[in-house]
Amino acid sequence: MGYKWLLSRFDGRIGRARYWLATLIIMGAMVSGLRLLSSACDMLGIVPGTLNIDLIGISASIEPADGDVATEAGLFPRIATVLMALVFAWFYAAASIRRLHDRNKSGWWVVPFLVATGLHDQFAARFGGSWPAVLFGMALYVVFIWGIVEMYFLRGTRGSNRFGADPLAPASPDPPVAPHWDQQSELEFVPHSAGPSPGAHVKRGHD
Repeated sequence: MGYKWLLSRFDGRIGRARYWLATLIIMGAMVSGLRLLSSACDMLGIVPGTLNIDLIGISASIEPADGDVATEAGLFPRIATVLMALVFAWFYAAASIRRLHDRNKSGWWVVPFLVATGLHDQFAARFGGSWPAVLFGMALYVVFIWGIVEMYFLRGTRGSNRFGADPLAPASPDPPVAPHWDQQSELEFVPHSAGPSPGAHVKRGHD
């Protein structure tokens, strides 16, 4: 199973180990991407500001420095991090949906498990501190923890389910191959010899 299938496809199932691997790959890519972007900003004379990595939302961003928000220099890191976030979100969604398939759950469960919490983190300040907003936020985090347990710690369906075969099932052995019949070696043709066979005697009468 290649990394392309692991991070870009939405069909099939993956187990816990491969889901952990996919998450680590994505996190490593985020850190590397931010470091490269920060180096590019330094080369262009742009002050990138604060580098942020959101472990819960699986996202990375660079907050522009003061005074660079509305300038072209300030827009460069912001646009770059938006594009990076979209790529990371695609990869993480692909891995998460296939992990949900392994749990015999629809991929749409990724919305309450991950997407809702990420959106709440982005817009929580607009909800204010009212008690309905607080209760709503607490409920979202309970669902988020449930999703983490489901995807990172629980075993998938044993055997095949509606989304495919069990990724932990042992590979079926190859069917036995019928032995090859070598006609040349199995059949030996003895050339016919004219005359009587050795040892054969012909009796003739005496006059």
